[in-house]
Amino acid sequence: PAFQQLSGVTQTCTTKTVGWDKVAYFCYLFTLEMFFTQGGESEESLPQWPVLYFEVLSLDFWQRYRVEGYGSLVLPASPGLHTLTIPTWRPVELGTVAELRRFFIGGSPELEDITYVRIPSTFKGERLSRFGFRTETTGSVTFRLYCLQQSKAFLETSALRQRMQSVLDRLGGSSQQSSVYDVLEAFQRARRRMQEARESLPQDLISTSASVL
Repeated sequence: PAFQQLSGVTQTCTTKTVGWDKVAYFCYLFTLEMFFTQGGESEESLPQWPVLYFEVLSLDFWQRYRVEGYGSLVLPASPGLHTLTIPTWRPVELGTVAELRRFFIGGSPELEDITYVRIPSTFKGERLSRFGFRTETTGSVTFRLYCLQQSKAFLETSALRQRMQSVLDRLGGSSQQSSVYDVLEAFQRARRRMQEARESLPQDLISTSASVL
């Protein structure tokens, strides 16, 4: 929807030491709704599944910001609870001066377009080359996603299941249904045996019996 906010910023969280790693528990809640209409897509092309881009920043005692990592997450295609851990990276500059500047002054190379983390929004070629782009692995971010899906196909399947359940209810449950099936099957077997016995009798005997009756 047009009124929906598609970006946000979490609160600042102090890190805690867990083993050898420094962990920050943001516990930032967000809700996202997406609608797909088939009329906007051609028959040959497939719809692109939504992607979540994120950037991690650090803030020190002197209020200096540093980029700690970028990452992207393709939203799960199946409903339910999903816990995904995404590795992050950050761009680096060559030389010791750049690292000294980052440590003492703050600031670091940043991406002008965050979609460069995966496939840039301005990319229109067939092959994407990142030759010469230097990065460094920094850590990971864990997401806990609760996904819900709704479709007309789900509703039709649910309605069909409800109709079948109503038929079973009218039959009186599974036990009575099985007894009804047993009676009908026994009747069919008896009818087949009667037809086989009738076919095995001589024709003159059948005609005589018919005339007597």
